[in-house]
Amino acid sequence: MAQLSGNLLYAAFILYLIGTAFFGGAIRAKSSSKAAKIGISITILGFLAQLGYFITRWIAGGHAPLSNLFEFTTFFGMMLVLAFIFIYFIYKTSTLGVFTLPIALLLIAYASMFPRDIAPLIPALQSHWLAIHVSTVALGIAILSISFAAGLIYLVKVIDYSKKSQKPFWLELTLYVLISFLGYIFLSIGFGATGYQAEFDYVNKNGAQANVEYHLPALVGPNQGELVTADRMDALVNLPSYVNTLKLNTVLWSLFAGLLLYGLFRLILRKPIGQALKPVVKNVNLELVDEIGYRAVTIGFPVFTLGGLIFAAIWAQIAWTRFWAWDPKEVWALITWLFYAAYLHLRLSKGWHGENSAWLTLIGFAIILFNLIGVNLIIAGLHSYAM
Repeated sequence: MAQLSGNLLYAAFILYLIGTAFFGGAIRAKSSSKAAKIGISITILGFLAQLGYFITRWIAGGHAPLSNLFEFTTFFGMMLVLAFIFIYFIYKTSTLGVFTLPIALLLIAYASMFPRDIAPLIPALQSHWLAIHVSTVALGIAILSISFAAGLIYLVKVIDYSKKSQKPFWLELTLYVLISFLGYIFLSIGFGATGYQAEFDYVNKNGAQANVEYHLPALVGPNQGELVTADRMDALVNLPSYVNTLKLNTVLWSLFAGLLLYGLFRLILRKPIGQALKPVVKNVNLELVDEIGYRAVTIGFPVFTLGGLIFAAIWAQIAWTRFWAWDPKEVWALITWLFYAAYLHLRLSKGWHGENSAWLTLIGFAIILFNLIGVNLIIAGLHSYAM
């Protein structure tokens, strides 16, 4: 069953990739209807394959596959595709597929670099609230992420690279962050193929001696860490015990690899990436894209409120006998909620439409990514078991 589950996820990945290609073809074709229909049909097949992965993994594990970073991130990607499918049938814009599906592909590929073994749930997770809370959060941030894709399309079209301003820089920075996901994937595959590992003895946050194994050269090491593996790179600096240095090291290497890949793309394209994407958005209706971004937030915000705050508080009371404890994950969930509440306020009361609204969706997605990557991988807290 576990093997079938993995094959279905792989099939979904391939189908999403093919769907992206057809949506790209629909943009270039004189008659885009046929290519777009094939693209959305293949995307739906991919979603059904990934849904099959989710169900078979649930059967194999005996619980909803939402308990670790691999399972949550793949589910997040699946919900992003589901949100796109529904929005596509409303607005029928192929360009959204060209920008949304690659994000889902990056999420799935990123997730696959984490341990994929099915493990029994710890006591705190042995509750039906696991599926209720986590799935609702994933659906909420997936719908909100559609607003990011729409905002990115808007900005690629309107930003003028020939004028001196900071706007091209911030757009390129956004694209660099996405490319860094790809950098992490290449790094994990490369060092994994060489069998790289380096062990460190260190003192954990409880003051006890512990051991950790790195699979990438250590840029940052654990608290009072000592390298015990011969012929391996020692850490450049050791950090306090409250920092998950193993995961932070991965993030730093990913950013470095992303920088190299970004430079390679710039060298090949001989222009900024955002500028190279302009032909893709040439025929985009800006008012329509702006509307998609706004509608995604108006739908995703209440869904996230339900899952990220209300359901989370109920489960926290059941699992830890309190509704709130200022855990890093809880704090960033609140920050996410406050940001999108501010977005709606600025949009409805201050008239922040168009480009201003698009920039806000990029900031919102940055907060979502930090909650997914920064909080999960770097900051130790009550949600650390989800890694």
